[in-house]
Amino acid sequence: MTLHEMAKELGVSQSTVSRALSGKGRIGEVTRQRILTYVREHEGERIPETESREETRNLGVSFPDDIFVSGNQYFFECLLGIYEAAALLDYNVLITTGTGQNISGIRKFVEQRKVDGIILTRSLEDDRALRYLTEQNFPTGLTGLCDFDNVIQVDTDNEGAAEMLTTLLIGKGYRRFALLLDDMSHHVNRSRYDGFYKAIMKNGLQKDHQEIYMGKFRKELLNSIIDNIMSKKVECVICGDDILTVGLISQFLAEGYRIPRDIAIASLYNSSTLNSFVPTVTAVDVSARMVGNMIGKQMIQFLQKKEYQKKTMIDYEILIRTSTSR
Repeated sequence: MTLHEMAKELGVSQSTVSRALSGKGRIGEVTRQRILTYVREHEGERIPETESREETRNLGVSFPDDIFVSGNQYFFECLLGIYEAAALLDYNVLITTGTGQNISGIRKFVEQRKVDGIILTRSLEDDRALRYLTEQNFPTGLTGLCDFDNVIQVDTDNEGAAEMLTTLLIGKGYRRFALLLDDMSHHVNRSRYDGFYKAIMKNGLQKDHQEIYMGKFRKELLNSIIDNIMSKKVECVICGDDILTVGLISQFLAEGYRIPRDIAIASLYNSSTLNSFVPTVTAVDVSARMVGNMIGKQMIQFLQKKEYQKKTMIDYEILIRTSTSR
């Protein structure tokens, strides 16, 4: 019986069968025992030759495919950091894209043995890619946080940053806020939501006096949101990221509103765009390039069986600027 035939019978990949039989590579204990039991039950048949997994010195990086539409600078800065770490340690970087449901690129990397490890750059609440990679016991890194113990994680404290920014704005005298977040299946947005409300509750503000907007914000939708924000006498808008912030400020200015005189605006993620925007925008500043560099370094350290950190938190800074002046 060949590796291919065994894999087909067991409903697993050939590489999984190979790792179980060779005793090399990462594989879940339940899966390993199931394969070994199958072999013992068929011990009258010839057990296939196995090959140890060859090192490729390739590091896979998976990006969400929507970044090419949104132009989200975070992911490109993160990639630059990963590439710098990989080049320094003599590794190559291979890139694939996908969605929460489409992980065909990741599967191809794993099953065709194209890479030694994979870095995911977005953390989802129900993450199919993470489940697949952990079931395969494939070396995995994440720029974000998750509950899987065998995933190397690098992130910033997004909940703490949202809480601190909101607290500082409350200290400046703001009492009625609007919070804009896009896709709530993204772990980072849930963290920012929790941090915002922690600050609201700790500072004794009324939760039902704050406006929350979630979803995909097209230009025509921003018009109605702005009308609603102004009718509810919101004093300060906090946006989940730089892309939302730029779109909202541009629309406010187009409708004749003055920032910060008529409405204050802050962002939970800074970028080079916000650094040069007028008015200058209050924002949470964290180096995506440093996040990428750190996850790349820790992944390669792990692959080389050297000392590594399983979870690393990157520092952030709150930049108080003109857009929230009173």
